[in-house]
Amino acid sequence: MIDKICLFFLEKIKKEIPDMDDERAEVILYGLQILIGEIPKMFIIFGIAYLLGVLKLTIIAVLLIIPYRNFSGGFHLQTHIGCTVTTILMYCGVALIGKHLVIANNVKIILAFCVWLFGMLMVKLYAPADTENVPILSEKQRRKNKILSYITLSIGISLSLIIKVPEISTILIFGNLVQSITITKFAYKLTKCKYGYRAYQNA
Repeated sequence: MIDKICLFFLEKIKKEIPDMDDERAEVILYGLQILIGEIPKMFIIFGIAYLLGVLKLTIIAVLLIIPYRNFSGGFHLQTHIGCTVTTILMYCGVALIGKHLVIANNVKIILAFCVWLFGMLMVKLYAPADTENVPILSEKQRRKNKILSYITLSIGISLSLIIKVPEISTILIFGNLVQSITITKFAYKLTKCKYGYRAYQNA
């Protein structure tokens, strides 16, 4: 259904821009699929979060993790169902951890430092982790996203040590950990996703 809606809008756009080439049309179609697919997905995620009793914490998790994910990238599943399930596990899962896991302050400091080190290494190796559908081919943009990935990760981990609300502190630590994992080569192989930049490099 979502694909049909996206194709309908794409045809409308093509009529307005008759000289659009196939490559640009694919990019626009992918953007429409993300935009239109995200709306029902978010309703589902927040609905499940409500049923699990972590709606507020899930919203907080989304808001706190999105900046780092926006710059560092990460795998995308090919189906809307797979994408929805993965997103639910990621954000609701982190919210549930934040609600139920109590971490002693000294353990939290060590854990936060380990997550920061792991994340910095993954950013160095893989960020920005793009996809074949939306590759980041500009070297300038890639450098910018990598730098901003370092910054947003560091800010997130720093806030986890400053914020006195245990749930939010835990969400920041585990949310950044999960996001760092999504950009790794292992995660891409597991989800059968391919890095767009490397695919173009090897073409």
